[in-house]
Amino acid sequence: MKAPPTGPNPLLDRTVVVTGAARGIGAAVARDLAGRGARLALLGHEPDQLRALAAELPTPALAHEVDVTDEAAMERASDLVRGRLGPPSAVVANAGVAEGAPFADSDLAAWRRVVDVNLNGSAVTARTFLPDLFETRGYYLQVASLASFGAAPMMSAYCASKAGVEAFAHSLRAEVAHRGVAVGIGYLNWTDTEMIRDGDRYPVLRELRGHMPPPARRVYPAALVAARLASAVERRSTAVYIPRWLRLVQATRAALPPLVLRVSRRALTRLEPEQSLRPTGVLGAGGQADLAARRSG
Repeated sequence: MKAPPTGPNPLLDRTVVVTGAARGIGAAVARDLAGRGARLALLGHEPDQLRALAAELPTPALAHEVDVTDEAAMERASDLVRGRLGPPSAVVANAGVAEGAPFADSDLAAWRRVVDVNLNGSAVTARTFLPDLFETRGYYLQVASLASFGAAPMMSAYCASKAGVEAFAHSLRAEVAHRGVAVGIGYLNWTDTEMIRDGDRYPVLRELRGHMPPPARRVYPAALVAARLASAVERRSTAVYIPRWLRLVQATRAALPPLVLRVSRRALTRLEPEQSLRPTGVLGAGGQADLAARRSG
């Protein structure tokens, strides 16, 4: 059994799997990890994007198109990763999709898909690569969100799935610690990705974010977020908060639902007559790629 990464460059020549790697946070994390010497297995939709990213990285990289909710396809992906790059020492479960809609008017198939990708896809990812992480005494990083403990209206599927991945990661950590595997959670606030920029096109989502306190509504560069997540992989962190003040919000999370309720009641009462509470459909190019892949399949 290999020892966990140590020393001044713990990721050098180690294999790291990143899901949802074609764009956004996933691509930015892959770039940062490669800069730290890691070999990258880039998993997700959009094979052209994945191959282009692999070609630009300074370390060996494998680009592989796969749906993280497809257990058999993920098993084949793990065989490919192991054969090409070696058993992973770390896995970053980043793949995710989102849509905005009042729950009463939501398309339940779309609602289920958000939960399937974000929560079940993370579970499939962990299940697939756990044998490798046991071998390498590795690290699993679950990308979560402020939505894990600060649920918002119009985003019920996304918030439910992110609360779910937080609970899943806590449970998994307790199960695998005695096997030498560490599990971390990345709590992210708004990040400058296509998903967030697409959401800002819709008045209700833009306004709900605008009612948040100034620090909470700020959008952070993907490269900054990626650097913090890559450092968490390097350090095998139990939790990483981006920005750091989210740790304080975590400590007062019981106060969030009443606050969200008060703000939402005022905002939605005004926006509903303007017909601004319509479903957005899946947000961002990554979400559109997931939708296209399911339709073609």
